[in-house]
Amino acid sequence: MMQAMGSRRWAIADGYIPSSSASDDPALVSHESACILNAGDIPANIEVTVFFSDREPAGPYRLAIAPRRTVHLRFNDLDDPEPVPRDTPYACVIESDAPIIVQQTRLDSRRPDHALLSTIAYCQE
Repeated sequence: MMQAMGSRRWAIADGYIPSSSASDDPALVSHESACILNAGDIPANIEVTVFFSDREPAGPYRLAIAPRRTVHLRFNDLDDPEPVPRDTPYACVIESDAPIIVQQTRLDSRRPDHALLSTIAYCQE
């Protein structure tokens, strides 16, 4: 049995999905993702709310992560209740009913010399 790790509330203040990519290869398509780890022994039910500078938030987007599993959630793939817009700065809050760890990753492949960004999200205990 593994002890749960992490927090229940996380924020990513810098979100952005470029609308273009230098390649159609799915691994090289420009994207924003949240890598979420549930190291505990119970499922984690997640809600993601996306915030914008000029309109009301979108969401919540819901997903579940099984115990002792990880999910690499691409914001490009979120479409319920609405798609996350491209070429639009945003931020998000990720809330869970179990402790999780969140890392942000962005691949900007608009140019052939790709840019990759990764950082741990801010957590509130």
